[in-house]
Amino acid sequence: MHKNCSNKKLEPERNLVDNGERQLATKLDVSASTLNRVLKQKSSVSPEMALRLSKALERTPESWLAMQDAFNLWKARKQVKLGRVHSVKLEPLSM
Repeated sequence: MHKNCSNKKLEPERNLVDNGERQLATKLDVSASTLNRVLKQKSSVSPEMALRLSKALERTPESWLAMQDAFNLWKARKQVKLGRVHSVKLEPLSM
């Protein structure tokens, strides 16, 4: 199938998604590009965005931030090499 034919078939669906994103962005009082960056994982959910999402989607801001932290930790576990990190024995401070 020709590449352009395939794209034309997806165009109505893409427009629905784009319209949904724009509507949600409007309800969150952010730009569509800001929301798109979060949805495409190019930007993290900030505390400010968590507050907006909380009000619009009726989940706590803490839950949005916890999901972002869990995702960040998951990514870090895949990328960070810990082979040269050693444990440290902490001793109480003397007063």
